[in-house]
This record gives sequence, structure tokens and C-alpha cells, in this order.
Amino acid sequence: MDDRSYRVFRPLRAPSVRLVCFPHAGGTATFFRTWADRLPGVEVLAIRYAGRQDRLADPFPGSLAELADEVTAALVPLLDTPVAFFGHSMGALLAFEVTSRLEERHGVSPARLLVSGRPAPHRAAPCSLHLADEAGLLAEVERLGNPDPLVFADPELRALVLPALRDDYRLLETHDFARRAVRAGIVAYGGDRDPACGLRALPAWAELTTGGFAQRVFPGDHFYLVACEPALVADVAGRLSAAPLPRA
Repeated sequence: MDDRSYRVFRPLRAPSVRLVCFPHAGGTATFFRTWADRLPGVEVLAIRYAGRQDRLADPFPGSLAELADEVTAALVPLLDTPVAFFGHSMGALLAFEVTSRLEERHGVSPARLLVSGRPAPHRAAPCSLHLADEAGLLAEVERLGNPDPLVFADPELRALVLPALRDDYRLLETHDFARRAVRAGIVAYGGDRDPACGLRALPAWAELTTGGFAQRVFPGDHFYLVACEPALVADVAGRLSAAPLPRA
């Protein structure tokens, strides 16, 4: 069932829900490869961004809106089963944009929109990291917690990874966000020491939903979800099976 736009880690004949995961800037679908084992009955998919791994030769999208259009179209055939979204960092914004498109164009809302490690887009500070030199990009990676230190330490691997990272920042930093609320309930996650998303930035996501809001904070930096994976995925599992979220 894999599509160029996503990867399925453990296909299920009759899943209760499909959880679609959206990676961070510079990230890959395999970041979520271990989640399926922790979510019985849930089919876990992860979005494959162009310009890395098995899409290394594919051109980068022109804009984040273009990428959201691509992902939305790829997910439509999967809507025979309820879906939920989890997006980390850049993935949080992309998951929101795809949610908005599914609601507006197809009349379908994800069961949950789970956003992580990113301020609400109408409150995010402007930035221009995509214009930085290599040293500037690497400094930002280190500031956030660097989930792949061996990759960035190897010159050849770094040369493969940095173009995708830079282009992801371009998508983020040039995106023209049109503020509107989605019907899907939002849960915002964050690390208590995340330099990119302070704890006071999470509640603003409540302003972008009419479907209820909740939040959960874990110990850690921007990549808290690596060390806290068991607890985080357990919380996600509970959210997927719980009653509707409280209204904001």
C-alpha cells in the first residue's frame, strides 16, 4: 500500500485508525519506524518528503502549500478508515495545512490533530535560516538537540542531508499562513526545554480549532520525543481512543 508520498510500517487488514506522521525539517519517514510496535490496531504511516532517502532524486516542492496539496491528494484513498495526524516541528504546520485541505475539499476531519514542537503558525516568529551558511545550519541543529549526531559528523552524509534541511526551512519560512480554524480537535505536545517552542507557545494552538484542545509536556529539548517515545506514544494511543476533547 506504500505510495511515493508515504510509507506504511506495518500494514493492517482492518485498522481501527490510521495514524499519519509528518517528520520535522530535514527529517525522514523512518524517524517513526518504531511507533507501529507500540500501537496495536493502529496502522502507522509516515510522510516521505522529496529530496531524501528513497525520494532523493525527486525535486523539492515549490512551496509548503504545494507539498500540502501533494500529501492531501495521496491520503484521499486512505479515508475509508478514520485517520489521525501527528506532526513534529515542520510536520506540525504541514499536518495542520493537510487537515484544513481535507476538511475544505473532502469534508473529512482527522480524529485528532496532534502537533509537536512548534508554535502555532499565527504566533511563530519570522526567521531566515534557509539563507544561512552551512555553519549556521549546523549551529541550529546543535541548538535544537541534534537527533542524528553521526549523520552530521560525517562529511559525505552531511552533504546529502543539508540540502533537504535548508529547503525545508525555506518552505517553513516563506509560507504565507492564512489563519483559519479546523474542526479537528488539537493536542499540542512539547519538551520542557525546547528552545524552538517555549511552553507558553503551545496554548495558542487552541485558537486554531473548534474541535477542542489539550496539551501535554514531556521532559527534554526539541527532540524530547526520542527519549520519551514510550510515554509519548502511550499518550497518543490514549488520545486516539478517548472521548472528544474539551472545547477551548
